[in-house]
Amino acid sequence: MATANALTCAPLLRIGPAAAADPIINDITRLNPVTVSRIETPRSTDEVRRLAKDWAGPISISGGRYSMGGQIAAPGSLHLDMRSFNHLIGLDTDRKTVRVQTGMRWRDLQTLIDPHGLAVKIMQSYANFTIGGALSVNAHGRYVGLGSLINSVRSIEVILPGGVAIKASPLQEAELFYGAIGGYGALGVITEVELDLVPNVPIERRVHYLPMAQYADYFRAQILSNPDAVLHNADLAFPHLDQAVSVTWFKTDKTVTVAQRLIPADTSYGLDAAKIWALSELPGGHAIRRSLVEPIEYGSHPVVWRNHEASRDVASLGPIATDRSTYALQEYFVPVAQCAEFAQQMSHILGAGGVNALNVSVRHSPADPGSLLAWAREEVFSFVLYYKQRTSPGAQNHVGNWTRQLIDAALGLGGTYYLPYQLHATKAQFDRAYPGAETLFALKAKADPRNQFRNKLWDKYAAA
Repeated sequence: MATANALTCAPLLRIGPAAAADPIINDITRLNPVTVSRIETPRSTDEVRRLAKDWAGPISISGGRYSMGGQIAAPGSLHLDMRSFNHLIGLDTDRKTVRVQTGMRWRDLQTLIDPHGLAVKIMQSYANFTIGGALSVNAHGRYVGLGSLINSVRSIEVILPGGVAIKASPLQEAELFYGAIGGYGALGVITEVELDLVPNVPIERRVHYLPMAQYADYFRAQILSNPDAVLHNADLAFPHLDQAVSVTWFKTDKTVTVAQRLIPADTSYGLDAAKIWALSELPGGHAIRRSLVEPIEYGSHPVVWRNHEASRDVASLGPIATDRSTYALQEYFVPVAQCAEFAQQMSHILGAGGVNALNVSVRHSPADPGSLLAWAREEVFSFVLYYKQRTSPGAQNHVGNWTRQLIDAALGLGGTYYLPYQLHATKAQFDRAYPGAETLFALKAKADPRNQFRNKLWDKYAAA
């Protein structure tokens, strides 16, 4: 998901008797306005339970609103805006665990645990997302050998239709645990989560350039097998995606070169935003990046606290959406042995489609432990595509065409695609990519027989 508070696109309204129109919920891209019946901002589990019990119609849920395909809203629904549902429930520094309400953002959790010398074990690359949103998409980041967020979750609490609260873990209500995490709100509201934490340690960045054809062997020998490797991704060079820049952060005993333990919340990102604009709009942007931007950016070997590198702000990407254009993400997962082949196919599809692609970042994940909508059913590399598109209907249709080609390429190599983004996949592609969906839908039929928990994702792919 990749993907700041300032970029949330739809104003929140508390609807009272004098409201003239139903409110609209939108996401970060501004491409998915959905008219809902009412918005509530719960602050306690009892309030969530009451709302789920008393409302007879559809219910939808949002956190930071960074999903990009309407996964947060359903027409005419009671919409639960969870961003005020953000309290610490308990911190055990000896066991290195924390329990929080799921509307809390990762950055707020970092602020709470950093004074205790602790860090989040697994999260996205940016800290603006809510923890509940990350759970709902079973997010992952750059953490070497750790995979998706479910691998750091000890237990959750889920509010089902009718206001029933169920505690679930791999050992208790396991089917609900593996269905709700990565289930995109299909079963209910995840209200609480207990997470594993790890020590906050100094880490040093090291950069290595190599051909993509050598990347899988290099990663296994130099990164995955190194117990000091903490964070890793590889950026691929356009237009051919045949050269990789490996960026790894290793644990170190060296003194930190950046004093702040977290990136200051009031940091200005004007220069970063200008760089993103230039790379996406100026002729020869990819050449500028390779010849100028990367040598400056990667010319040093900073040593920072783990929490500092994990506290990145989406604001560093600049304004995401305007009336005419938006930056967007896609992600594809392929078996390790197929990564170089997929890079070649991706390069061809993006080039033929004239895609304004800014970056492709490669990450690694071991096999998923059992979530019903697992995107890593075996060890995979993920390809995260960051691109810019126009917002006209014709432009959106064009994006859909080349997106379906990329999905077919991933499926043809035994891989899959990620669900938090625009809903361009056909029903046949979804069914092929997520065979566990049949089990999820059967579980939903038992837990939510009136199909109350809804959004555009499930309205499209779960329909009979």
